[in-house]
Amino acid sequence: MAASTGGNFFSRTLPRDTGALLATRDPQDLAMPRSIWSGVITFGMVSIPVKLYPATQEKDVSFHLLHQPDHSRIRFKRFCAVEDEEVSQDELVKAYEVSKEQYVEISDDDLDQLPLPAKHTIQLAAFVKSAEIDPIYYEKSYYLEPEETGVKPYALLMKVLEQKKVVGVATIALRNKESLCALRPLESSLLLETLHYPDEIRERESGPSHVPVNDRELSVAGTLVDALEEPFNPAKYHDHYREALLELISSKTEGREVVMPEAEAEGAPVTDLMAALRASIEAARGRPVEASSGDSARGSRQQHSAARGLAAQKPARKREREPAGKTTRSRRKRAA
Repeated sequence: MAASTGGNFFSRTLPRDTGALLATRDPQDLAMPRSIWSGVITFGMVSIPVKLYPATQEKDVSFHLLHQPDHSRIRFKRFCAVEDEEVSQDELVKAYEVSKEQYVEISDDDLDQLPLPAKHTIQLAAFVKSAEIDPIYYEKSYYLEPEETGVKPYALLMKVLEQKKVVGVATIALRNKESLCALRPLESSLLLETLHYPDEIRERESGPSHVPVNDRELSVAGTLVDALEEPFNPAKYHDHYREALLELISSKTEGREVVMPEAEAEGAPVTDLMAALRASIEAARGRPVEASSGDSARGSRQQHSAARGLAAQKPARKREREPAGKTTRSRRKRAA
């Protein structure tokens, strides 16, 4: 086992090009994903044979657990607490806990016999405006690609959805679950998005109390929104934490010193909402923050008022500390 000199890197075989290894660490980046479902879309009397492909993939950096003394991989085993022994895969069964320590066993045959009319069919039951589906219902996205015999009706469905500006609502059976889904056109293809059922959306227990907002505050906040408004460009956004984590891993692997960027300074607590909004607007416009004439006048009046108050308080405090006789003699000396 080899260890690097620049960090806690342990490997039986040290890679020659760690950067290239990290860049190609996910096999899904190099190959087309496999189809996870095949069936037909039914559109009235029209059937469109299609295949379903994942449209997204997770990019989270995963870790393994090692035994610290010898850095060997930690393995988890299926263990039976009653018999105090490891259990093999063929001895496992599915069960649903109906009450504490009370289970109902469910076999694969039981699951196969469940009535799932949407098992190999996406039956379009309705067409709705996309704005009518709140984003909270969207779950996961998939690409629908036509089989060779379904290219023409596939193109027809895609074009009519574009023309009518609607999405098709249907159901599909995926991974032993019948999911609600929506079909919509996207860049010369059809996208299927699974949706949550209404009973899967958690209700808020209590909303925030009513807070009054005046027109002036709303106008200034609207100006800030206008200053930051721009076309959505997802390419400009990056997972900075993941990039820094991969750089840390690469540095430790290659024995380099890890240099981390300094964290951005946290903003001061907001004490004046209007002042914070104005400062945000000026920052968004790229200009230095300047107080308005009204604010400057108010600030000057407040400063003069505070100064007068302090001037009035200081002699009073001094007179309270001095004896009456001493104060009278001091006044006579100043008068003379």
